[in-house]
Amino acid sequence: MPDAAEQISPPDFGYGRREPAEGLNGAEAAITTRRSVRAFLKDKPVDRALVERILNVAARAPSGTNVQPWHVTVVTGETKEKVSAAVHAKRDGGGKPEMGYNYYPVQWFEPYLGRRRKLGWDMYGLLDIAKGEREKTYKQHGRNFELFDAPVGLFFHMDKRLEVGSFLDMGLFVQSVMIAARSHGLDTCPQAAWVDYGDLVGSVIGMPEDHMLICGLCLGYEDTTEAVNDLYSEREAASNFTKFIGF
Repeated sequence: MPDAAEQISPPDFGYGRREPAEGLNGAEAAITTRRSVRAFLKDKPVDRALVERILNVAARAPSGTNVQPWHVTVVTGETKEKVSAAVHAKRDGGGKPEMGYNYYPVQWFEPYLGRRRKLGWDMYGLLDIAKGEREKTYKQHGRNFELFDAPVGLFFHMDKRLEVGSFLDMGLFVQSVMIAARSHGLDTCPQAAWVDYGDLVGSVIGMPEDHMLICGLCLGYEDTTEAVNDLYSEREAASNFTKFIGF
């Protein structure tokens, strides 16, 4: 029999590592090796048929009473460059963000503040950006709007008249897209940053006026030579956030 310490220790799932931990099935491997990649191979394209296949698989995500609120605009090439240039121009010109919804709390609190800060400083440490180096920080944040050089960008949007439940449905769908992509050896990075410029993005990509931008997503192949991709975020064990009753 394992001792008490062994009983409560979670297995090593290898969260976010490039190679799956031993003993995982296909779904577990896709989930645990998925991570936010922030540098892609810009010259390695993703075939449209593969993107469509991934979206068809992800469309099996659940939604309340099967409303399927998701809409996706997929961009590459010239349109991808246009949306990037438009946001950079507004951002560099001092244009104020136009939040479509509050993704983060207005006032941070623990333990969420600590997790957020640790991830940020771990990333900036890999990029050799010290605290207070605002110009470097601004430039790195701006990489979001270049899709971190990913060859494909996906913009997820839904009808503004839908309510909070549909945000949950959208999250399930986006996660399904990322896991399906990972099963094909692709990498992703979900991006809330685009929401700050939702109306501008919508005008460039032709999003219906009665829709709201939920998030963006980079899709492509990881550039393993870039230091930022050595970032692996930590995860709490289920024993720390779960209450089991009746077992």
